[in-house]
Amino acid sequence: MPVARAFRWSNLASLAASAALALGGCVQTTGPVAVMQPRPDLDSMAYGQPYNAPQPVVVANNGGGAIAALSNSFAASPAPMPVGYSAPMTVRQGASYHLDAGDKLRVVVYGQEGLTNSYAIDAGGSITMPLIGAVPARGRTTAGLAGEIAARLRNGYIREPSVAVEIETYRPFFILGEVLAPGQYPYVPNMTVESAVAIAGGFSPRAKRDMVTVTHSENGASMRAVVPLGTPLAPGDTVFVGERWF
Repeated sequence: MPVARAFRWSNLASLAASAALALGGCVQTTGPVAVMQPRPDLDSMAYGQPYNAPQPVVVANNGGGAIAALSNSFAASPAPMPVGYSAPMTVRQGASYHLDAGDKLRVVVYGQEGLTNSYAIDAGGSITMPLIGAVPARGRTTAGLAGEIAARLRNGYIREPSVAVEIETYRPFFILGEVLAPGQYPYVPNMTVESAVAIAGGFSPRAKRDMVTVTHSENGASMRAVVPLGTPLAPGDTVFVGERWF
């Protein structure tokens, strides 16, 4: 009996040692390792782009002219920095409004029916009137332009001219990007970015709807900023509606 018991314990010890060696071999054996990949987001699934790698905005160029030039400018320029406004932007109109190409003016020279007429500011920034020819208007206010016209008429044409200038039609604004009908539209006084989008047919399905990019030019300087939809627009401004990524 003691011999049989010792033999049985010897067999059990051998089996345990064999099992330990087998398990050790399994642990040390090398093989293919499965690596968890990041789960793609909706943009990756929809557009085939890797996560966190949005495409740059590309605006279709369907022709030449101002629309094409503005589209290329937005496509080539770096993204503007967001700007927060604690109060609505001040849009200078009326007496403090600076004239530019595209504005249409009503010039009244009292007592001179041949000079009283509507004049559009041309691409060179001037209006052309009888007797005095081209008069620079870009960057002037209506009062400043009236004074310049009076000074020129006083120089050998009319002894004491009385001149008034008023804006008949503001220069248009441009809206590009993710709207249903991008292009050039007549400016409406007191309009905002939101009303500009409505005039252009509303947002496209892929439009970024909370913020847009507005470019404003004045006195030869341009400012481009990301603004909310309630921001007022000025004549000649360019609105760009970007594409959302989610």
